[in-house]
Amino acid sequence: MGPLTANRDTVTAENCAQASAVAGFRAAFIACVATAIPTLAAVRTIPWAKANLNYTGQALIISGASIAAYFITADKTILETARKNADARYDRRT
Repeated sequence: MGPLTANRDTVTAENCAQASAVAGFRAAFIACVATAIPTLAAVRTIPWAKANLNYTGQALIISGASIAAYFITADKTILETARKNADARYDRRT
């Protein structure tokens, strides 16, 4: 493994990390909006939610969904990129 291969691997890893962060952020933003609207509407209209969900509870519901969406999407993106890179490497060698 020469210096050019190591450099190519470094660039590929950086691109993979960048792509996964962007995809994760997009998913987290969508999840935030998708959970904030029903959560805030429920707290205003449903008596049980109004009595039991304070501001901290609302924030935990919204942020929990956003964090989960970020990490799941970032992980899927990393695995997909690694699979593509492995396939490309295999095709180059044969």
